[in-house]
Amino acid sequence: MNIDLSATPLNFTSAAASKVKYLISDKKNKSLRLRIYITGGGCSGFQYGFVLDDKVNEQDIIIRKKGINLIVDPISLQYLSGSSIDYKESLEGSRFVVINPNAKITCSCGLSFGV
Repeated sequence: MNIDLSATPLNFTSAAASKVKYLISDKKNKSLRLRIYITGGGCSGFQYGFVLDDKVNEQDIIIRKKGINLIVDPISLQYLSGSSIDYKESLEGSRFVVINPNAKITCSCGLSFGV
C-alpha cells in the first residue's frame, strides 16, 4: 500500500531525508528504503528500529516523502502516529530521533518508550 506522507500523521524532517538519501547512495542496491518499526524491549517497554530494506511485505505501507520511501508495518504505524522523525548529530554520536506524542514514558537514550 502506497501513502503520501503529507496525508498521514507522521512527519519526516529534511535532515532525516538527507541522511537516508546519503545512506542509500552509498549502497549498490538502489531499491533500498528506510524501514521504521517498533519492537518490544528497551527500558520502557518498546523501542524504535531503523534499517535499510529492499523487501516489502504484503501488509507494509510505503510512505513517500521528501524524495525517499519509508516502509512501516501497520502495527508500528499505530504507535508512530503523530510522530516526527529527525536525524541528529552531536558529540555523543549521530542517530535518528523520534519525537512521539503517544509516548507516556521515554528513556533518556531516546530509543525506548512506553504507552
